[in-house]
Amino acid sequence: MSADSTSQNPNPMTAPVQRPKTTGLHVGDARPGVSKVDPIIVADNVTRTFGGLTAVDVEHLEIPRNAITALIGPNGAGKTTLFNLLTGFDKPNTGTWSYDGKDLARVPAHKVARMGLVRTFQLTKALGRLSVMDNMKLGQTGQRGERFWHSLIPALWRSQDREIEDRADELLVKFKLDAKRDDLAAGLSGGQKKLLEMARALMTSPNLVMLDEPMAGVNPALTQSLLDHILDLKDEGMTVLFVEHDMHMVRHIADWVVVMAEGKVVAEGAPDEVMKNPAVIDAYLGAHQELDLGVVTGRIPVIHADPTTDAAASAAVDVTALESEASAELDKEDTK
Repeated sequence: MSADSTSQNPNPMTAPVQRPKTTGLHVGDARPGVSKVDPIIVADNVTRTFGGLTAVDVEHLEIPRNAITALIGPNGAGKTTLFNLLTGFDKPNTGTWSYDGKDLARVPAHKVARMGLVRTFQLTKALGRLSVMDNMKLGQTGQRGERFWHSLIPALWRSQDREIEDRADELLVKFKLDAKRDDLAAGLSGGQKKLLEMARALMTSPNLVMLDEPMAGVNPALTQSLLDHILDLKDEGMTVLFVEHDMHMVRHIADWVVVMAEGKVVAEGAPDEVMKNPAVIDAYLGAHQELDLGVVTGRIPVIHADPTTDAAASAAVDVTALESEASAELDKEDTK
């Protein structure tokens, strides 16, 4: 695998350096089920039916290690159901799959998480009546104080609890939630809850992070922050698999794209190659959007804008005004 270098974005107000994409992930021509050079997940003949409806019918799928893979497709394509199967939250009708060479079939979700594969959810699972810090600490496995007899003797678990709290504080600072440390999670905005869920997932130092629609319902003011955190995961040596409907963001951060429709994998490839396929664009990507959010956020230069969007209009967006509007919306959420 190798990384292609890219140019710096010319907009200094919101534009970090665009990070290199990982290439050389597959063997042979890109096609559904193509073999990967170093897969971290391998799935074969995985099916899941609900009554007479086949939600997932994946013949063969490999997810490349140390890369960001986007799982895309229309609503009802089976993406979240596949997530549930791979992470032990649901049981398939048929099929086998492995993570890092270990068989995951019939392994319950809590044991999957202990193995280093964690996920977030489409609807955030923050515990609203607990503080942000307590939510973070719940993400840590192997806590001695969770055992009944040990819990009665604080000396057995107090030092470990301090270490867990220190780890949580580091992540809260990184995700810019440290100011909310002692607040109830119920008081966070939708975007902040997404950040909290991602931060909590990292408490176990996982190898593979699976994000189910991380941008869904997130205010534009927090979009760039979430994107940067996803890119940071790869820089820190983790593998990322995420579901997303915002195809511009997929194009800018994903190294590899898997397209699902009606439960099947119908296409795979690098983002630019997948999006050149007219059938995929029209049927699955909904490409005819007015603005290229990559240009709006300053992540890519105007000359590299998606040709199906209005590049000039995207470049003309006042990011400061957009962020002010977003902050106002966040304030409205906080007063509800």
